[in-house]
Amino acid sequence: MKDINDNLESPFKLLVSFNKLLKHYEALSESDDEFIAAKAKRVLKTADAFPVLREGFSDVSILKEREKEIGIILQDSFSPVLSKNEIKTASVPFHNLIFNSSDRFKSIIQEAGDGFELKIKNMPEDDKYIVACAIILAFCYGYHLNFKRPFYYEIPDTKGIMQFYKILYNADFTEIVPTKNAPKITQNDFDELLDNFDNIELWKTKFPKDSYTFKGFVISNIFNVTDDQSISNIKTTLIGEEKRQNEGFMDDFHEIFRSLLGLKNIKVGFSIYNEEDGQFERVYGAGMNSYLLNDSQSNSCSRTLCSRSYKTLLKDKKFYSISDVDKFYELSKGKAPQYKTLKDQNIKSAILAPIANEKGLMGILEIVSEEPKILNSINANKLNDVMPFIVSAVERSKNEEENLIEAIIQTECTSIHPSVHWRFEKEAKNFIKDQLNGVEPSFNKIAFENIYPLYGQIDIKGSSEARNSATRKDLSIQLNAIKSIIENALQIEKLPIYEQFLYQINNYLEGLEVHFQVDSEQQISAFIKQDIDPILNHLRGVDALQEDVQSYFNSIDDKIEVLYHHRKDYDNTIALINKEMAALLDKKQVEAQAMYPHYFERFKTDGVEHNMYIGESITKEDSFNPIYLYNLRLWQLQVMVEMENAFYLMQSEFPVKLDVASMILVFNQPLSISFRMDEKQFDVDGTYNARYEIVKKRVDKAYIKGTTERVTQKGKISIVYSQKQDEIEYMRYIKFLQSKKYLDDDMEIVELQDLQAVTGLKAIRVSVLYHKENNDKDFYTYDDLMKEIKA
Repeated sequence: MKDINDNLESPFKLLVSFNKLLKHYEALSESDDEFIAAKAKRVLKTADAFPVLREGFSDVSILKEREKEIGIILQDSFSPVLSKNEIKTASVPFHNLIFNSSDRFKSIIQEAGDGFELKIKNMPEDDKYIVACAIILAFCYGYHLNFKRPFYYEIPDTKGIMQFYKILYNADFTEIVPTKNAPKITQNDFDELLDNFDNIELWKTKFPKDSYTFKGFVISNIFNVTDDQSISNIKTTLIGEEKRQNEGFMDDFHEIFRSLLGLKNIKVGFSIYNEEDGQFERVYGAGMNSYLLNDSQSNSCSRTLCSRSYKTLLKDKKFYSISDVDKFYELSKGKAPQYKTLKDQNIKSAILAPIANEKGLMGILEIVSEEPKILNSINANKLNDVMPFIVSAVERSKNEEENLIEAIIQTECTSIHPSVHWRFEKEAKNFIKDQLNGVEPSFNKIAFENIYPLYGQIDIKGSSEARNSATRKDLSIQLNAIKSIIENALQIEKLPIYEQFLYQINNYLEGLEVHFQVDSEQQISAFIKQDIDPILNHLRGVDALQEDVQSYFNSIDDKIEVLYHHRKDYDNTIALINKEMAALLDKKQVEAQAMYPHYFERFKTDGVEHNMYIGESITKEDSFNPIYLYNLRLWQLQVMVEMENAFYLMQSEFPVKLDVASMILVFNQPLSISFRMDEKQFDVDGTYNARYEIVKKRVDKAYIKGTTERVTQKGKISIVYSQKQDEIEYMRYIKFLQSKKYLDDDMEIVELQDLQAVTGLKAIRVSVLYHKENNDKDFYTYDDLMKEIKA
């Protein structure tokens, strides 16, 4: 490629130019700051020696010839200090040519491999032309189209894993000038374009190739958003049947779409497509409306849509937009049913979006407004990012409706473990039978008697201390940043209030070091929000402080409005530990269920805990034998050891180094459990059985009798019990696992201090043997493992 315009289909004739940037340096050369002025003069001197850099050029070879000079001109925009961190490029728009970039960007492209070609993923070639036209409409004619959509690169990393990068453009240094060949755009032209986003030939007629000169360059700031959940508020709102039945669901839905489209006066409706009857039907629910049906409960397709809109929505599964309802009503002479229905409701513009999957149309999303032209074929494209979530929600609703028994179970209870599902299904059938017979239906008590409980947990040690430490660090960093700004403000303006704030900040900093308390975080956060933030917003207007204040606010998390760095590492660590441990336990549970069916549930807290219940009444069949209980107990102990090993193998990958301790509670008497309808979970029945729940809640905090040592310790498995026969049973399991090098030979038996209403507890403690790697045949104690890891 010799010229950047070669093989480029665009309304722009592109010229690389640094004219507008150099004008900024002209202003800076008059600065009172000698350093800034001197640097600006150096840049201008460099540019003046080569007028083509200001006048503009399209010859690619000049970029190479003047690479050094271009680097000097762009040095401030591409700070060497930040080059290894920022992902940034300088280029011309809608072109793969990049003539300057940060080191970080270069390394990302290098890691992608030799055959990789960089291009914007979610912008088809026709869209590039139309977006360029939209920019011209705004820049040259003042017609602003709300076409802002996030643009992304998809770039594989060294492992071949696709990474997603969001692109933000800075077009401050661009100029757009019509050529003699550029047709003048009128209001009628603009109105015509609003309803013809997909008509590329029309756009090319209004904006012929090379009819405008683009002079300048754009800076792209690029951010890795692989982990972002795009449009998370829409996705969150649609998840869960309970939310969709809530009275405020549609109000929230309206607000979400208003934010998405940047339009205040819009409303959202739905209609369901009944393929069997060939008609649209109203969606029943709190606040649900259909603007296509108006007051009707249902209507045939032919009476709802004209042939063109029918084809677009049902056959092509594409958006159908109406920018001016009155205009199209007149053009159709009132014969197109959708225009008449909308006009009768005083709707002036609308977007109808098909909710469709590979099987066909399921319904219509209706977005309407009482203002003409604000909804059109251009901003309809912004729905592309949210429609998959809506489709998923509708699919889920349809699947739920197909099985009435499952729907009743979900409504009356909750997600039910497969081992007890048969019992709920039986009650659901009785529920339906009563309804059909005209009897007031009720969901009877679900209970299981004479079952054996098993409980275990892998708990994060020192989680409260780690959380407090992370909080102290974050608050200290935030307070010191505020302190620095106010100290500088005090130098500029001697106000006593600044001194008072500094005094208060120093007190808080001292308190963080000396006596951090439960309410310290709330006190400091309230102080910053109520007293400091208004002051900092005021100091934004002080030129000398503007950069520091902006840097401070950039460090603040938008969602929780505090500095969230060390706490984020802590929270991410807890989440990762819970995720990995729960995933391993779930995987192992599949094997255990295959041995003998039993009830299983787990919970994520500061670690992962689990309950299991096994017995005849759960399995339904006459097949239970105590051997299955003993087998499950041995399985549980072995899996807890494997979870410990898995944790320490991945510990180095966590943002914060934490330890875990594992515990098993043995209860040798059968008990009864029942399903609590109000709490949607199983709980034990009876006063005696309640002792089991009390021990579960308190035992991990219990001390060894006569000491201040907790029964649970890192590197050890603690098995808590009360009966001698339990001790004998678990001694056999431990010796077996010692022979397999799962456990060490340092087994000990300790007595526990009495808990409230619970006495006589003992514990067997034994150290876990670890492997440094999955294939490692050596065995390590906890202390040995830590030494090996640090070595």
